[in-house]
Amino acid sequence: MKIVLAAPRGFCAGVNMAVDSLDLTLKHFGAPVYVYHEIVHNQYVVDMFKEKGAVFVDSVDEVPEGSVLMFSAHGVSPEIRAAAKSRSLTALDATCPLVTKVHLEAIKYAKKGYTIFLIGHEGHDEVIGTMGEAPEAIILVESVQDVADLRVADESKLALLTQTTLSVDDANQIITALRERFPSIESPPKGDICYATQNRQDAVKSLAPAADVVVVLGSQNSSNSARLRELAADQGKRAFLVDGPGDLSRDDFSDADTVLITAGASAPESVVQETIAWLKSEYDATLELATVREESVEFPLPKPLRSIAQ
Repeated sequence: MKIVLAAPRGFCAGVNMAVDSLDLTLKHFGAPVYVYHEIVHNQYVVDMFKEKGAVFVDSVDEVPEGSVLMFSAHGVSPEIRAAAKSRSLTALDATCPLVTKVHLEAIKYAKKGYTIFLIGHEGHDEVIGTMGEAPEAIILVESVQDVADLRVADESKLALLTQTTLSVDDANQIITALRERFPSIESPPKGDICYATQNRQDAVKSLAPAADVVVVLGSQNSSNSARLRELAADQGKRAFLVDGPGDLSRDDFSDADTVLITAGASAPESVVQETIAWLKSEYDATLELATVREESVEFPLPKPLRSIAQ
């Protein structure tokens, strides 16, 4: 068996920033540090921080007054920020800057009186946070089929935004349908889909054709990881989205000569290496690195943490 290890893979700049922020906050303030929703959508990362004393909550009401609360990489609505303030919490914001960009775009268009079509998945933390910026102005669009059902009072003032972790191809299909239906619709000069999401998808598109099996390291609730598995499956490959090697079996690799391994933007490199080690022990597999694109993006820590880090 030959393992082809895709690059880029794994942690993006936003995840690195969020993970470093929570790690630093725990060291500085001590446990417990409360986190609104999962810091990133990865079970290994969440479990690691639970062991260190992080407490993940789904409501600000669960956080004792005066405690330290961190907002996850996916962002939160103004309502959550206000709730944190009302409970006198020390709130630290680990929202990915690319998500913040979408929030600011939503605010800008809403102030101009636009109706905003947000392309994304209902219930995703990022979508909930973005829609919370201007709930009266934003309509969620999940599919091309949704476009046909859209009704707006003023078709001359429309804008489109996207969740940052979508499938590039799926998003483009919806964007095309929106532009055909509403030719004057506006959008930001730079697209919203995250550079890391696009790069990891491009790597799978490029490398999957030569593989028999594709293994994507990532959790089931990770949108960008799920898209990677879908991309591989769309190419007719056996494709698995798993948290780690414990979720795999020998039957998954029957007659497999070449296995492509990649990882979603919130999956740590440690689980990639554990999976490689398992395949090497089971199949005496060899390893080949395939770099499709280089990445050098870094995001700074939230301002309140920068002085602590020095």
